[in-house]
Amino acid sequence: MLISGLTGQSAAGRSRSAVAATPSRARSGGRLRLRVVGIAALVAGLAFVSACDSGSDDTEDPATPAASGSAGAADPLGPVDKATGAPVKIGMIIDGATPALDSRPVGRVGEATVKYLNEHKAGIGGRPIELTVCETQGDPGKAADCGNQLIQKGVVAVLIGTSGVVDDAWKPLGEAKIPVMIYGSGDPALLTSPTTFTLGNPTFSVIDLPIQVAKDEGNKKVTAVVIDVPAALHSAQEVAPPLFEKAGIGYELIRVAPGTADMTPQMQQVVSNKSDEVFIIGNDSFCISAMQGLKAVGFTGTISAISQCVTDATRKSVPGATLRGMVVSATAPVGPDSPSMRLYQKVVDTYSTDIDTSVQDSMIAFMLTAGFQASLDGISGDITPATVASTIKAMKETELPGGAGLKFRCNGKADPANPAVCVLGGLTTTLDDKGQPAEYKVLGNTPIAD
Repeated sequence: MLISGLTGQSAAGRSRSAVAATPSRARSGGRLRLRVVGIAALVAGLAFVSACDSGSDDTEDPATPAASGSAGAADPLGPVDKATGAPVKIGMIIDGATPALDSRPVGRVGEATVKYLNEHKAGIGGRPIELTVCETQGDPGKAADCGNQLIQKGVVAVLIGTSGVVDDAWKPLGEAKIPVMIYGSGDPALLTSPTTFTLGNPTFSVIDLPIQVAKDEGNKKVTAVVIDVPAALHSAQEVAPPLFEKAGIGYELIRVAPGTADMTPQMQQVVSNKSDEVFIIGNDSFCISAMQGLKAVGFTGTISAISQCVTDATRKSVPGATLRGMVVSATAPVGPDSPSMRLYQKVVDTYSTDIDTSVQDSMIAFMLTAGFQASLDGISGDITPATVASTIKAMKETELPGGAGLKFRCNGKADPANPAVCVLGGLTTTLDDKGQPAEYKVLGNTPIAD
């Protein structure tokens, strides 16, 4: 599969081919207000577990389908519409090179996207975008420094993609009322900030997806098989039960310690409790053991999972018959040919070099940068942090560039308890008999009210 899982690591290193999960959030239902674990915490927890586990071999799959446009098709970039005048300064905060991974290409994709927007989308308000990229190296102190440096440079907004220290980078920006568009976080202060906008639906991959799959398949009971680390357990223990109950679907939780090689005894519990769906939360080596255990006990029901479950290591270790039909969450439609993938590919081919388009974090940077520009359609006059924030809040529902049909609107009404949330629903993919995504499907992306 051509999707790399956020910033999570496989057991043998960074995966280029995991389908990525979306972040978590706080959710309100009547008097219920429970905080769901944030994306950074979940990803960091799985990265730590993976780094300590040498059970997976995560190499790139040469059979992964490449995205390509048909001969003679219209240019995905569209007509030239160049920006002119004084530049509009924005910032981008990325982790860059860390001991665990090198995400510097994320910044290069941001720069390439800005060149595309300046040449084909008239920049922001007809003026060219000037992008400053700041790297945190995954260090909370450096993340805060990045926020302060960008404030000093006079940026009108900052973009933060899949960073493990997003909350630290955001804090000085939030205090200075600089608009920040992010991929996701579980920090309540961030999610309720009037100047923050998140393009990731926080509950989709860990709560909404298994519920929706159960409804689609007519399943009556779901067992969540969850890696026993705090980052993964919070949503499964505290948030999921009342939401499954509200949906009329039974729910069981099985906690399994990291590094458990034989999960047959735990998977026997799935058969015993008569679940017809299993939802797996863990890294690839954890999911391999879970699926092997399910096969050993003869489970024949539905299997769904977060994206970090499925990498090349998973496809090598789990039979295709088991992977076939498995529904996995996704954050960006990396891989199979689609209008979104063709546009992204053309942008990086035209305005940068040597960008691995199988890395999901980089495509998120494209979606974030192009989405920010789209949210400011029609802005005019002085472009300041205040006018940027007000324009984003007043935007109409808009298709997210590169989002495979996802739409977003940042008027604070997607989730009133967490007004930073701009997207309902998310993307899923159903795996074929080689564990590859055939296509992406938008689930639950209902219109956001005025």
